[in-house]
Amino acid sequence: MWLNVSAAPFMLTGFPGMEAAHHWIPIPFFAVYFSVLLGNGTLLYLTKDDHSLHEPMYYFLAMLTGTDLMVTLTTMPTLMGVLWLNHRDISQRVYFLQGYFIHSLSIVESGVLLAMAYDHFIAICTPLRYNSILTNSQLMKLGLWVPMRGFLSVLPPIMPLYFFPYCRSHVLSHAFCLHQIVRKLACADITFNRVYPVILVALTFFLDALIIVFSYILILKTVTGIVSGEEDKALNTCVSHISYVPAFCVTIIGLTFIHRFGKHVSHVVHITMSYFYFLFPPLMNPIIYSNKTKQIQRSIVGLFSVHNRA
Repeated sequence: MWLNVSAAPFMLTGFPGMEAAHHWIPIPFFAVYFSVLLGNGTLLYLTKDDHSLHEPMYYFLAMLTGTDLMVTLTTMPTLMGVLWLNHRDISQRVYFLQGYFIHSLSIVESGVLLAMAYDHFIAICTPLRYNSILTNSQLMKLGLWVPMRGFLSVLPPIMPLYFFPYCRSHVLSHAFCLHQIVRKLACADITFNRVYPVILVALTFFLDALIIVFSYILILKTVTGIVSGEEDKALNTCVSHISYVPAFCVTIIGLTFIHRFGKHVSHVVHITMSYFYFLFPPLMNPIIYSNKTKQIQRSIVGLFSVHNRA
């Protein structure tokens, strides 16, 4: 029995009201997780093994793939533990650490998509200066800036969670940590934790999305001026990125609006949106890039050809 209610562990929740079906609900989730691990793991292996993919575009793709894998590995243990093993208890420290990685990786992924848009913009709009702009030094700076922005910007709202008293119910509405949920359980002034995330979302997800849209407007304007017959070749370098960005942006912005303004929306919608966000983009990443990128298609064919000869 916990004498200090504030120090008691939190209780995770899968699908409220559907506990009797928890023995079969994990099956589709496990299938999706397995597909995510297999698809993204294959992309990472190809990027490392195939020297023809050792270019900035594919380095950024490797960062995107690695981020998706980390998000999956961060949420999978608690979700599968709740649904399959009915293991609901989680210590506060572990819960807050999970939340830190979930929210940090979301901003990292947004930053990677922005870096990929920058790469495509330079490649199409100023192709003759591409190698002089995206030097190895510049790539290293981008490769450091993207994760640092994500992991440092999330510290201010996460750190206070460790010091807040929690005297309300410790039963949570999800199977993983979301800052928007846990802050409501605190018996303290959470004004900063309400305002800061809104500003952070505006300066990261929304601003990144606007810059990406603006960059593709300029790219399309440039492509329309290319000599006939070269338009498809130019657009082919970024069509997969254009396909993936909505999958990420729509889900994260939708999840943010649901938690911020959807107080009267059904709880099932909240849960479905959160699961959709954490599973859909990582699942679509290898599907989109393997179908839309010819170089990756050739690498996959080459990989299977090597195994067949062996």
